[in-house]
Amino acid sequence: MPWTDSDCHDGGMEHPAIELPRALSCAIADFAVHVRDERNRSEHTVRAYLGDVRSLLLFVAARGCEGPESITLADLRAWLATMHGAGQSRATIARRAASARAFTAWCLRRGLAPIDPGQRLASPRVSKRLPVILDTEQAGRVMDAAAVMADDGDPGALRDRAIIELLYATGIRVGELCSIDVGDLDLDSRTVRVLGKGSKERVVPFGVPAAIAVREWIGVRDRLAGNGPALFVGSRGARIG
Repeated sequence: MPWTDSDCHDGGMEHPAIELPRALSCAIADFAVHVRDERNRSEHTVRAYLGDVRSLLLFVAARGCEGPESITLADLRAWLATMHGAGQSRATIARRAASARAFTAWCLRRGLAPIDPGQRLASPRVSKRLPVILDTEQAGRVMDAAAVMADDGDPGALRDRAIIELLYATGIRVGELCSIDVGDLDLDSRTVRVLGKGSKERVVPFGVPAAIAVREWIGVRDRLAGNGPALFVGSRGARIG
């Protein structure tokens, strides 16, 4: 089924109500397989790539482009200029430019285009600022507040406390935490098996406070999760994230 503008959620950019030409629709479908299976990217990364590329293809289709071979450097620059005019951040535009370059390079390798216009596509410079982090006292206040909220045994509050404690104890990424299954935990040895970037697996230890919080959450988790494997679920039982 061809992609349409209803498939594209691109941060406020609007496109005419159009349907992608078949060549572009097939190209993005094959590119999705490439990113997911051949490059072994996470689902989050795949969604980001495809959202960016869908936005690009809807834009060039509205300009009369029928296939990947028709995409020009002028098209790419006009697409980025539209985002700049819409007030999107430099970081977002830089990410989208990178996605476009990955797509046009793939099209060239696959023989879908005679040249790679993305080679000459520049990205806006993104200011490099150190991330803001909590100091020990601030982190302690956050965990104390989570513990107080969980005192009444509410499943959602117990889950949130377990999430905060486990993130603080392990330093894992939020996406990694969301992908944890109950079977990945070993509460006796206080370790958790985590699947990171590039599907690289590692075992991460955590301390007693996190183990207590996770154990208390698991004690009420079935009220929300049923028989699902995910460690952390939302109010409807689906994996968070």
